[in-house]
Amino acid sequence: MAILIDESTAVMVQGITGREAQVRVRLMKEYGTSVVAGVTPGRGGMTVEGVPVYNTVKEAVENHPGVTVSAIFVPARAAKVAAFEAIDAGLGLITLHPERVPQQDMLEVISHARGGDTRVIGPNTIGLVSPGKSLVGMIGARADLAREFFKPGPVGVVSRSGGNTTTLCYYLNRVGLGQTTAIGIGGDAFVGTTLIDVLTLFEEDSETEMVAFFGEVGTSVEEDASEFIKQGGFTKPLVGYVSGRYARPGVRFGHAGAMVSRGLGTAQGKAAALREAGANMVDHFGDIGEVAKKVLAAERASRGQ
Repeated sequence: MAILIDESTAVMVQGITGREAQVRVRLMKEYGTSVVAGVTPGRGGMTVEGVPVYNTVKEAVENHPGVTVSAIFVPARAAKVAAFEAIDAGLGLITLHPERVPQQDMLEVISHARGGDTRVIGPNTIGLVSPGKSLVGMIGARADLAREFFKPGPVGVVSRSGGNTTTLCYYLNRVGLGQTTAIGIGGDAFVGTTLIDVLTLFEEDSETEMVAFFGEVGTSVEEDASEFIKQGGFTKPLVGYVSGRYARPGVRFGHAGAMVSRGLGTAQGKAAALREAGANMVDHFGDIGEVAKKVLAAERASRGQ
């Protein structure tokens, strides 16, 4: 199984006539994802990579009622309007790819999504992939590379860093551990889908036997997840790494949300909280594959497998 996307997923792309979106449409289609519609106001009637373009999300959904996912590639200043349009159309999943979406805009998107049945991933997300089934966004960069980087297997992967989603899967693949689904949740301060949300989905997925996580300094994502685990919300093995142990307070570390402030959100504190909750935290990212292999073997042995 997989979470959020699989072979049956039908995708639309908002902002499809933009240069960035066109490259990503090609990636998704070559991987095998069903990209059935695109939206750019004023460009209705065009086609991009063989995909019909509509003026509005409503029009696209009316013509393609099976669409459940929208990948949004628009400038950050237009992200809120695009997300609202997809939410109002009743789409089940949005991947919001722009970086540095204004924080107030994103808070409004999160609030608006909670009023319906739409899950928002991002902003500043690389997307997600269920290996061999479907890919949404820009993860993998090229279809041939995505097939090389992501392999089917028993490990759910979630990362705050887009690039390190791929690196984490590389370390897992090197020890023979493929993935059910790999997700980059985005590195901004406010994101639509949190670590807790993804852990909940992986907890419910029967084929995900464990989860591997890449975290970073800033926000309370990891600390919140540690409390969630302590309360029994997630019971499967978790292997993780938190980057930024040398980040200086008050200095943004790459992503908009990656900043230690008033002594809170440090890599050391996050790793300690997760370790106290029972997660297997590594001090060196390159060790995560070997540790995951040992942890999964022990878990299977405890189940008599």
